[in-house]
Amino acid sequence: MGKIRTPSQVKLICGLIFSDTAILQQVLDRLEDKFGPVDVQSEVFPFTHTDYYRKEMGKGLGRKFVAFSRLIRQEQLPEVKLFTNGLEENLSVEIEGQKRRRVNIDPGYLEASKLVLVSTKNFSHRIYLRGGIYAEVALQYREKGFQPLPWTYPDYLTPQVLDFLRRVRMIYMGQVR
Repeated sequence: MGKIRTPSQVKLICGLIFSDTAILQQVLDRLEDKFGPVDVQSEVFPFTHTDYYRKEMGKGLGRKFVAFSRLIRQEQLPEVKLFTNGLEENLSVEIEGQKRRRVNIDPGYLEASKLVLVSTKNFSHRIYLRGGIYAEVALQYREKGFQPLPWTYPDYLTPQVLDFLRRVRMIYMGQVR
């Protein structure tokens, strides 16, 4: 029989897609107020891998990733997603009678062997957590690098994102030693 153990704490990350750099600092300030200081961040780079957000958020979207210095418990992820959804809603604007987001916040966590993302949408590879929130393993860490799965989003395989995740993992491994 297996022995039940308390899982390790994990490194909270957020992927941000935004329409305007002015909103970016507001989002970062609110995230840090809630989750503590950012200790790793990517540069801002163009988000060009899909047109999924164009109708709602416009053209010329930017992308940035951040990780927080304070580790979290894995079971906190649904509350993190509910908070980030609320933040997206609070920062949205009404245009022509429709509420439109100015930022999309994709939280998740990194631990030694994987990157986990959360979503409000169910799919065959997602596991229900609670409160309408689902989780998926987005990348595996094996053979000294991050390896994709069939459903891994293409932008998570870019050099910028993989470099960010390597830096986050290196810091995380030092934190849990």
